[in-house]
Amino acid sequence: MKKSHFYRSATLGLLLIGAINVAFADDDSNSKSNNSCAGLPNYTDLKNALAQAVSAETSGLNLQMWGTIVDRDGVVCAVAFSGTNRGAQWPGSRVISAQKANTANAFSLDSSSNSNGSGKPAGLALSTANLYSAVQPGGSLYGLQFSNPVDPGVAYKGPSTHYGTGNDPMVGTKPGGVNVFGGGLALYATGQKVIGAVGVSGDTSCADHNIGWRVRNLLGLDHLSGVNGVSGDPARPDNIIFDIAPNVNGGTGISAGGFGHPTCLNTSGSATLPAVQP
Repeated sequence: MKKSHFYRSATLGLLLIGAINVAFADDDSNSKSNNSCAGLPNYTDLKNALAQAVSAETSGLNLQMWGTIVDRDGVVCAVAFSGTNRGAQWPGSRVISAQKANTANAFSLDSSSNSNGSGKPAGLALSTANLYSAVQPGGSLYGLQFSNPVDPGVAYKGPSTHYGTGNDPMVGTKPGGVNVFGGGLALYATGQKVIGAVGVSGDTSCADHNIGWRVRNLLGLDHLSGVNGVSGDPARPDNIIFDIAPNVNGGTGISAGGFGHPTCLNTSGSATLPAVQP
């Protein structure tokens, strides 16, 4: 009797463990089958656009770049680099590009689902370049940069030989992270609807912004006319802003509009970036 009771208990325990594992598998936020990348650019699209954008950009240090695309849930859809191999651009910029994509997606809104009752679009487009001043001490979003830390188990899992390829280990996962300097932009489909974001990294933060902007334009996912921005330029709602004045009391300079970004070595070109599409 005791042995029979033991076997029944053991069998019940195994069934419960199996049920729990199935439940977690069905609800696994990092599952590669649990994302919506089908409507977003693929690895080849990203790699080609990144190469073209790097070639066209004349600001910064003229370095090679990493790029990452995430869907609206922050799931990585593609990771690519523009150089000849994964060591041709800063290795640390791979994860930074994913952080930037996650940030731009996490803090941008489309206009179609955010009516404020006035007939005007209530959506908001925030690039990572728009967040620098806002997260400084005294800024309106102070502490935001600590709110969604990178998951190192996801971001740095191997094999490293797959980094920046169609089989990059981050694809299908949620690395998370918040980054607050230039290079991350939400991807807007027709109708000013956010469907994800792109992040690029590998040069000065100002050049990163310009290259990310060009990548988005080349991918045809810059339909954000009618979405409110903070740049003050209707043709470029989430453009980088250089309005930080020196702080006479020392410390971080003060942004006139609250969303300014520091200038960089060889800062240029952002005012003439391609206008967004309707």
